[in-house]
Amino acid sequence: MTLTPFHIAFPVDDLDAARSFYGITLGCAEGRSSAQWIDFDLFGHQIVAHLKPGSSNGKAHHNPVDGHEVPVPHFGVVLPMETWEILAERLRRAGVKFVIEPYIRFKGEVGEQATMFFLDPAGNALEFKAFADIGQLFAK
Repeated sequence: MTLTPFHIAFPVDDLDAARSFYGITLGCAEGRSSAQWIDFDLFGHQIVAHLKPGSSNGKAHHNPVDGHEVPVPHFGVVLPMETWEILAERLRRAGVKFVIEPYIRFKGEVGEQATMFFLDPAGNALEFKAFADIGQLFAK
């Protein structure tokens, strides 16, 4: 299966903070931008931070998954395990506060995966995950 890049646009309340977080902390290359939005390359996917002042309403929703409260909505990328481990360490060194610390979810079960959750400066939840066996991505 050949994957094509996805595109997602999401609200932020401070473009400078978004530029620093996505560009420096996550290491995303910056694409086009204006006074209202910034394109970033997130592991080959186009994500766009759109300025929406006061975008965070402070009312996060969570669903229980594997004993953790997973923030909804969230977005992210499924990475190769080594890349996921490098990113987790990069985030730790940057002092990013995790909503859910990096760990192995569903250990020993179908769909076993590494996962971590954290928020961007605007309060958008991100999840990055990895599978030792990528064939488990959609396993039931």
